Amino acid sequence: MKPPDAPIAQEGFYATLFFTVKDQEKSKDFYVRILGGKVIKSADPCHIKLANTWLIQNSGSGPTPDKPAVHLETPPDLNRMSSLLNPRVADIWACYKAWSAKGAVFLTEPKDNHGHEWRCYMRDPDGYLIEVGQYTPLALDNFKRQATES
Repeated sequence: MKPPDAPIAQEGFYATLFFTVKDQEKSKDFYVRILGGKVIKSADPCHIKLANTWLIQNSGSGPTPDKPAVHLETPPDLNRMSSLLNPRVADIWACYKAWSAKGAVFLTEPKDNHGHEWRCYMRDPDGYLIEVGQYTPLALDNFKRQATES
């Protein structure tokens, strides 16, 4: 790894997402093949550049000196989530079709969410939920209006 590919802050900070994974190769394949990520470091931990963010993937572990009571594990119950990856896309139907063709499994097809956005959900190999969303013109108008009122 070397800049500019490496996720090394030169000033301030940048945010990354860390996923505990059961199989780094399987997870890495999903984020590269389906979502178009670029592997920066292949393992232990794996670093993937995904659009304008970074994913770090590593195997689960028990407590360490810097996290003495914390166990890292994949989601134990796929119907209970406390966080998710949320890519915002320009064309949700194109992404849905392209990613489905590459093997992504979606919970449903894209659905209109009260006229403000379209969204659908898929899972990665470890069961993490990924909410794919696209704002509608109504939502964009509301954002613009709120920005001018501030």
